[in-house]
Order: sequence, then C-alpha cells, then structure tokens
Amino acid sequence: MVLVSQLSSFPRPLGTDVPSTCEVPHFAPVRVRGGRYQVRRLVRHRRRALAVGLAVTAVALVAAGPREKERERGTEARGRAVVDAVRERPVEMVAAPVRIADGATVRLLRAGDRVDVVAAEQGAVGPGDAHVVARGARVTKVPASPDSVSEGGALVVLSVPRRTATLLAGAGATSRLAVTLC
Repeated sequence: MVLVSQLSSFPRPLGTDVPSTCEVPHFAPVRVRGGRYQVRRLVRHRRRALAVGLAVTAVALVAAGPREKERERGTEARGRAVVDAVRERPVEMVAAPVRIADGATVRLLRAGDRVDVVAAEQGAVGPGDAHVVARGARVTKVPASPDSVSEGGALVVLSVPRRTATLLAGAGATSRLAVTLC
C-alpha cells in the first residue's frame, strides 16, 4: 500500500488524462457552393452565360478602346470617348448662296477663302444688333465679274453644314449680311 500512496503523489505523465476514443457517426460530405458548381450552373442557364459574356466584352471594349488614341494625344482616356465617337456622324456640307450687302467686299473674296458671316438687324430707328451667323465658312464660288455687283449686294456661294445653311437663309431674309475674312 505504501506504493499506491506514493504513486498518487507523483504527477501523471502528459496525455494520460485524455478520454477514450469513441466512434464518429457517418454523415454526408459537406459541399461548398462555388468553383465547378457555378460553371455547371451557368452552362445550364445559357441566357445568363451569354449576358455575362456580352457584359464582360463591353467592359473590355470601353476600357481598352479609346486609350490608344488618347495616349497619342497625351490626354487621359475616359469611358465617354467611345460613346461620343459612336454618336458622332459626319457633318453634311451643302452649298449655300448668300447675298452680301456690300458688293465691293465680295470682290476681295476668292474660292477657298474662309469667312465669318455677320447679320446686322435692320431697325426702324437705326442700326440694330449684329451677330455672327456662320463661322469659318469656306467660299466655293464668287461672281465672275464686278459687273454682277448691284446696289442690292453681291452673291457668294459658301460651303457650310446644313443647319448653318438654314440659319443663313433666315438671316438673309430679315437682315443685311456682311463677311469678314478669317
């Protein structure tokens, strides 16, 4: 008995106070959503997969498209540049005949010159306000001889965008037109 009492006074070695092992019950494996499962799901849902593919392609085009052009200019690219480039349409130029009030001024013009067209409102009391109707219009034709210049002015043909041509026609009907060389 002396031996038993002496043994209880010594500390037990490490690991001897662990309970005995027991059997773990059987359970189904845990499946984490993601990875291969998402790919299978996208294949099953083809419309979603197509939409995701188109969205990724659009983002890639917006991100990569304008940067090359913008780097050449030395400016930073923005996503808006692509949208603006798509919206821009070529400007349709038309030939607009314009009667200039001062015929002597028309004699100074040559085909290919750039001019600004100024409309001066005719007031009942005196001269009215003047405003620029067309900026940087290209002269395409001028009168053949100075004899074609009358007191009512002289005709000159300008190449301008269609919208500007309508403004010139309206201004020519209500006010006196003059040109300045650019």
